[in-house]
Amino acid sequence: MTISAPTLRTDEPASALLGTLAAQGATGALSTETGIVYLAAGHVVHAESAVTPDLGDLLTHSGALAPDGWWEAIDQAGRRCRVGRQLVDSGHLAAGALELCHLGALFDAAYFVLAHDGPALRFRPGAAHWLGAVRSVPVDTVLRESRRRRELLHRIWPESAVDRAPLARVPGPDAPDLPARRCRTLAQVDGVRTAAQIATALACRTFHTLVELRRLAAAGLVAPVAPSIPGPSSASSPAPAPASAPATVSAEPGPTPRPPAPDEPDTALLRRLLHALEAL
Repeated sequence: MTISAPTLRTDEPASALLGTLAAQGATGALSTETGIVYLAAGHVVHAESAVTPDLGDLLTHSGALAPDGWWEAIDQAGRRCRVGRQLVDSGHLAAGALELCHLGALFDAAYFVLAHDGPALRFRPGAAHWLGAVRSVPVDTVLRESRRRRELLHRIWPESAVDRAPLARVPGPDAPDLPARRCRTLAQVDGVRTAAQIATALACRTFHTLVELRRLAAAGLVAPVAPSIPGPSSASSPAPAPASAPATVSAEPGPTPRPPAPDEPDTALLRRLLHALEAL
C-alpha cells in the first residue's frame, strides 16, 4: 500500500509519521531536514543523511571493496535499483559483508534523520533507492535504536553542539593515554572539521565517531568552535565556502587516510538483528 502526498501532516514528528507509514504498509521515501528514510511495504530498507558517510564510502575507504567495483555496480545496476544485488552477483562482495555494512549505514543515517524528531518535510510514495533491496528492518527497531543512541550520547556528554559544529582542541597539558580509536579521532580535530567530516576521514560511521568526540569533550580535550562575529570590514570580504558534507553518489571520493583498523561495528546489535530477521 502507498500513501499519497496529501496525507502528510507537516506538524507531525517524523518518528510518529514513520509509525503511521509502517502500520499502513507504505512504500516510498520520507524526507526530513537531515536526511531520507526509504520504506518498502512498511519496513525501512535504507536511510541516508548528509552528515554520515554513505555505503560506498564505508566499503571503499575501509578496503572492503575496490572503488572500481563500486562504480561498476552503480553504472550497471543503478538505474534498475539493484546495486546491492550486482555487488554480490559480480563477486565483488559477499552477501553477509554487504548486509552487515548496509545495516550499520542504515542505523547510522537513521539516527541523524530522527535525531531531533522534527517534522517531516514530505513523503514520496513509490520512491525507491538505487541500492535496491538488501535487508529490511522494522520501523519499531529503527526508532528504538535511534532512542538508545540518543540516550547514550546524552549520558556521555549532554551538549549536542559537539555533533554539528567545527571542533577544536582545548589548550592545556598533553592529553592522557587514550584508547587507539579515541586517539585517532583526536588527531583529526583541527578547528575546522565537524564530526561528520572527521568520520569520513577515518572511514568510520558518524555515530561511532560522535561517541569518541563526546568522550573527548567530557574529558575537556575538545570543544565546539564558537562562531566568529563579523567585523566592520567583513562586509566587503567574500564569505568562506561552506565545508562539504558527504553526499549521495555523485562523484568518486578522493583518497582519504586509511585507518590502521576498519571501523568496529556494533556487532552485538547487528548479530541480534540478523538472527531476528532470519527467524522471521
